[in-house]
Amino acid sequence: MDEKELHALVTLLDDPDQLISEEIENKLLSLGPEIIPSLEEYWESAFDPFIQERLEKIIHAIQFDQIKSELLIWKMSNSFNLLEGLIIINSYQYPSYDNNLIRMSLEELKRDIWMELRYEMTPYEKVSLMNYVLFDKFGLSGNTNDYHNPQNSFIGRVIETKKGNPLTLSCIYSIVAQKLDIPIFGINLPKHFILSYLDEDQNADHLLFYLNAFNKGQLMQKADVISFLKQLNLPLSKEFMLPCDNVTILKRVLRNLVTAYEQNESVGKKQEIEILFKLLEE
Repeated sequence: MDEKELHALVTLLDDPDQLISEEIENKLLSLGPEIIPSLEEYWESAFDPFIQERLEKIIHAIQFDQIKSELLIWKMSNSFNLLEGLIIINSYQYPSYDNNLIRMSLEELKRDIWMELRYEMTPYEKVSLMNYVLFDKFGLSGNTNDYHNPQNSFIGRVIETKKGNPLTLSCIYSIVAQKLDIPIFGINLPKHFILSYLDEDQNADHLLFYLNAFNKGQLMQKADVISFLKQLNLPLSKEFMLPCDNVTILKRVLRNLVTAYEQNESVGKKQEIEILFKLLEE
């Protein structure tokens, strides 16, 4: 569609006939993400708050449809790549975010660790090095002052502020580790997501130890996890003690966002995140 036709459609958004205005809105939605830059330009030049509000609604609806589509594709064909899944979730809150900044930041962290990594290092020494680079040098830390802030669940924002929740910090830690062939994977422990270090053959049943990324990579043993589960009156189930898949991780990110938006009474966002969660459950 050329600009003249698009402009003609936009000018009809304030048509007093509701059926016509709704038909125009549906037509714009069907044109997809390609028209977003033009709609944003129309929004900037519009003087009518009503038109601006309609344009905002349409732009967001197009972006949300795109996120749903990308999330389904990720689940079906790319769920081995945790980072790309987190980037899709990041795009929900920050649709114009330059996602290459996220990728570049993690590559820089990988390089900084690689420069000091030695083949003969033990797993404990490798973790000590990672803790130094990620927490002491780069400055990642747990957001203890604003734990339930939804921003803690968006990886781009966490890298910018260097503050996050246990899940997002664990994701960053494991993504960087796996880029270096260090076998660190997520553990879907209730109430507090943690990490595990596997043995050399990366057998999920052969864990060397656990890590708490929210507490600067503090080491934990199996007895610590068992004690934690007993305090919560939960069974010593494998799903709480062995590495989980990336779909499970993304679902937990979305559950965290549902809770966060519920607490700050963002009803619309809560409902949309619930829609994304259901896509991963199907």
